[in-house]
Amino acid sequence: MATGEARPLIVHVLYSLGAGGLENGLINILNRMPTECYRHAIVCLKQSGEFEARITADITVYSLNCKEGHDIGLYWRFWCLLRKLKPALVHTRNIAALEMQALVFLMPGVKGVHGEHGRDIYDVAGENTRYRYLRRAMSLFVDRFITVSQDLQAWLIDEVGIPARKIVQIYNGVDTVKFAPKPVSQIASPDTDSESAPVVHIGTVGRLAAIKDQASLLKAVHQLLQAQPALRNTISVTLVGDGPLLQELKLLAKELVLDDIVIMAGNRDDIPQLLQQLDLFVLPSLGEGVSNTVLEAMATGLPIIATAVGGNCELVSDGVNGLLTPVCDVNALADALGDLITDADKRQKMGQASLRLVKSGFSWARTVEQYKAVYDALLATPGDHARAGV
Repeated sequence: MATGEARPLIVHVLYSLGAGGLENGLINILNRMPTECYRHAIVCLKQSGEFEARITADITVYSLNCKEGHDIGLYWRFWCLLRKLKPALVHTRNIAALEMQALVFLMPGVKGVHGEHGRDIYDVAGENTRYRYLRRAMSLFVDRFITVSQDLQAWLIDEVGIPARKIVQIYNGVDTVKFAPKPVSQIASPDTDSESAPVVHIGTVGRLAAIKDQASLLKAVHQLLQAQPALRNTISVTLVGDGPLLQELKLLAKELVLDDIVIMAGNRDDIPQLLQQLDLFVLPSLGEGVSNTVLEAMATGLPIIATAVGGNCELVSDGVNGLLTPVCDVNALADALGDLITDADKRQKMGQASLRLVKSGFSWARTVEQYKAVYDALLATPGDHARAGV
């Protein structure tokens, strides 16, 4: 068994370590990866970020400080760092880091893995011709692609043109100890003497950015209350996260006269506890790979309302553990909210179904083992897989 410096080094390359699902997944995997097999390093093309503080494993993080625009010097800095680190395998993630695989290809014997975790706001549907061409061209240099959803796997094969033999699909996991339903001892008993209906707590967790489309949630709540004013005193809406649309969403809540029931919670370190306070989780995003926050909400035993995009359809079974709605369809989202807000029994049954689905197939131990199997297979065979057409 390899020990110390004899262990192969795997270098993980991404844009930054800011708050996000990709970054959360990477850190969860590396913190759980067996230490006797590999060493790991992280290279941020831009800079590190707040999620670096979540790393508990012995991992060095490098920042290449990519300048705005097309920073030609970035490639030289990355090349010099690779020569210094001497990795056995380089694992890039998402389109921002994909071009770095061309430099990896120039290092004899170094294997290349690329992860697709979801498309960004500039190419939500994956139709950008330039991005498709880049992925297809870079597939000549990449030994394996890893996708977090079946949707992304099918897209790479059917629309981008990546050979199926080069693609492995691996779901993210969820920590079912950290994220769990509220203990029975903490569940308040209904107040039988109260004439008022209990408040239904609705929430969403994610970066306040266009692709997450929290604005549609606010608009749907407004529309629901226009149709059913009596519900105003029975709901609250919590938006957890920060991002470029924070002020815009605050203004929208005020314009829609929702500021009395909408809580802008910002970035939080107590997400498990916050989820336990919710009755319903909503993800109105324009596109998703596989959402970590949906998995965490499912592990908490919550019913889910999500848009029918990407990996959401692989996590949410419509009518079983939640409801799926079309993207940007405020009417459909308002109807879904009304359906579950007014039916506590349905919420409970769907929440229980969420918990069963998570426990049946989404553990971090399973995810780590599948990533390790990809690394093991590539590093066990000498030679350049991509050049051999493997």
